[in-house]
Amino acid sequence: MSDARLTPAVGSTDHADGPAGAPVTLVEYGDYECSHCGTAHPIVVSIRKQLAGTLRFVFRNFPLREAHPHAEHAAEAAEAVAELGGNESFWKMHDLLYDNQDALDIESLTRYAAEAGVDGGLVRDALAARTYSPRVRADFTGGVRSGVNGTPTFFINGVRFDGNWEDEGDFAAALRAAAAHRG
Repeated sequence: MSDARLTPAVGSTDHADGPAGAPVTLVEYGDYECSHCGTAHPIVVSIRKQLAGTLRFVFRNFPLREAHPHAEHAAEAAEAVAELGGNESFWKMHDLLYDNQDALDIESLTRYAAEAGVDGGLVRDALAARTYSPRVRADFTGGVRSGVNGTPTFFINGVRFDGNWEDEGDFAAALRAAAAHRG
C-alpha cells in the first residue's frame, strides 16, 4: 500500500456493488478503452465473486482521452445508462464495455445501452448533448486529487494499492488482509 489516499471518499453517488457495510471497499479508477483495464476486468470480476458479502466494489471513470479516443464517450454512455436504468443496468453496461473494448463507437454504445435495458436513442441523445460529461470529469478530477496517473488504479479502504493486481492470488490476499484488519 502507499500513502496516496482516495479523495473524495466513497459516497452515495458512486457506482457500488456489494454491501455498504462491507469490511473492505475496492475502488477502481478505470478507462473502458484501456487494455490494462481490460486485463484487470476478469480478475476483478473473479475477486468480487470470491469475496461476495465482504467486498464492496466501486468504479470511477478515468478516461485517458489522449490515448483512448472512445473512452470518454464510453464513460458518458455508462453514466447515462446508470441514470436511466439504475445500478443493475450500469453494471451490465460496465461489463459490456469491457467485453467489447474494440467497438466503442457511438453505434456500438447505443446498442450496448439497449442490451443493458435502456433506450439506446436516449443514450445517443445524451452523448450528443454531452449530458454526462460533468459527472465523468468529476470522477477524473477526484482521481487526479487521489494521485491517479494511469489506469487501472485501485484503492483498498481508501489507500492506493501499489501491489500486483495482475496476480489474482496476491490481489485477493491483500483484500482479505484489509477485511481482516477492519473486522
